[in-house]
Amino acid sequence: MKGGAAQFGALPGQVGAFGRYGAEVRDPGGMEIEVLFVPDCPHRQLAEERLRQALDAVGLATTSFTTRVVGDQAEAERSGFTGSPTILIDGCDPFAEPGALPSVACRIYRTSSGLAGVPEVGQLQEALRAAVDTGGGV
Repeated sequence: MKGGAAQFGALPGQVGAFGRYGAEVRDPGGMEIEVLFVPDCPHRQLAEERLRQALDAVGLATTSFTTRVVGDQAEAERSGFTGSPTILIDGCDPFAEPGALPSVACRIYRTSSGLAGVPEVGQLQEALRAAVDTGGGV
């Protein structure tokens, strides 16, 4: 368990920067975020910019993320990569579509303004908040 109360010198029930500490709560600073993309993805930069904006907006400005190129179908299958870009929060894809198969291709997201190549900042904020609220994953 990452970020238990003892790790941060807090007692269970004590309020910290991200809410009440307890056995089931962790500091979101330990969140692992990864952006996966195909080589030359036209949406890579925008995905990274929106993710940074969302992290800043939900109070996770010091949380970093990594990027990784998915170059072939075998790697897509190992990673659960269903298109470029894919954003994983603690190994989970908060935008996974039921039945989507791993694929080395572009990805389409459903947004409030229609289909797009990247999620909206607000959608990313919701996914990040959900991951913090559930202690990881989405």
